[in-house]
Amino acid sequence: MKNNENFKNYFIITILVFFIFSFIFLIIKTVEYNQYKENFNNKINDIILLIKKDNPDFDEKEIINIIEKDSYNTLSNYGYDLKEDNLVKANDKAYIYFLVLESIIVLVLVTIILYLFIKYNLKQDKEINKIIKCIENINKKNYSLDIDNLSEDKLSILKEEIYKTTIMLKEEAENSLNDKKSVKNAIQDISHQLKTPLTSIMITIDNLLEDDTDEQLRIKFLKQIKKEINNINNLVQSILKLSRFEANTIVFDKQKVTVGKIVQKAVDKLEAICDLKNVNIKIKGDVEAIINVDEFWETEAITNILKNAVEYSNKDEKIIINIEKNNIYTKVSIQDFGKGMDDIDIQNIFKRFYKGQGASEDSVGIGLSLANIIVEKDGGIIEVSSKKNKGTSFIIKYFKD
Repeated sequence: MKNNENFKNYFIITILVFFIFSFIFLIIKTVEYNQYKENFNNKINDIILLIKKDNPDFDEKEIINIIEKDSYNTLSNYGYDLKEDNLVKANDKAYIYFLVLESIIVLVLVTIILYLFIKYNLKQDKEINKIIKCIENINKKNYSLDIDNLSEDKLSILKEEIYKTTIMLKEEAENSLNDKKSVKNAIQDISHQLKTPLTSIMITIDNLLEDDTDEQLRIKFLKQIKKEINNINNLVQSILKLSRFEANTIVFDKQKVTVGKIVQKAVDKLEAICDLKNVNIKIKGDVEAIINVDEFWETEAITNILKNAVEYSNKDEKIIINIEKNNIYTKVSIQDFGKGMDDIDIQNIFKRFYKGQGASEDSVGIGLSLANIIVEKDGGIIEVSSKKNKGTSFIIKYFKD
């Protein structure tokens, strides 16, 4: 209804403009005709003066009478070739003829323009109604759009862009909702992760406060508190790192570095843990292979993966790290021969706070999730294969830029 009113208003304005233009056109032609008459009279006056100059005996009335009544027969004797009996009327008639012709041409052109304008507006109005209908359907959660019916005009392009924008906003809204759910779940997971060590610390402190606690038992309790505090610290540090990545506040400083250097740093960090279980880590392959990554964060990623391999290894076992490169990527394989993982663990191993069945008690379930994010941010991928009681293999592929 509103579109019909707008079209009606446009139509009235157009007609009004047409009449104003016609009125101005008539005024201009009237002024032009008056000017024409004045110029024509001046020319007749010049003719009379010229005739009187050569024929002083001629009376002015007689000359005018000749021009008005016998112009063809008389003025032709003076070199004027006239084809009408009346010179003034002939010129007036010719002027009126061209005036009418001009008016008809202008009228036809204006009518054609008005017709095209109305037709164009009707088409635009129809397209706008389609766009409104499309938006109404989108608001009703109907996101289908007949792309085949879209033409190449601007309104069709607008319709398509509105559709794309709406879908994008829908996806962002859904992602925002998912992010809120993720934050909620993360808070719940963090609360759960912190609850156990804090409870243990509180119980241990209560035991320390008892008067009959001997010195040896106190030392044991203090060591237990220290252990739980370390667990909390590791958990908080891991959560902070993961949160920084998810908030996109970390900017990678990519540089060319050898894979062997990164792997060796990771091995050095885990030296104490390896000594406790007597796990031997062997590095082989192309240690001089160069990758373009952030050295600090890739060391963190390799360390977390290698730490998982150590935790899943039995005592007195080995872990083999093999480095290979080809024209497409550089591959780092970390193979342990320990407990292995079930299929359910493999599917969820990179999820935040997920702890596999064979994970150590100190594990917080963030290390592999963080490692996966780091490797992907450096343009790589991590693949996992495992067999129960036969070991697990992590394969990291760094694709060439």
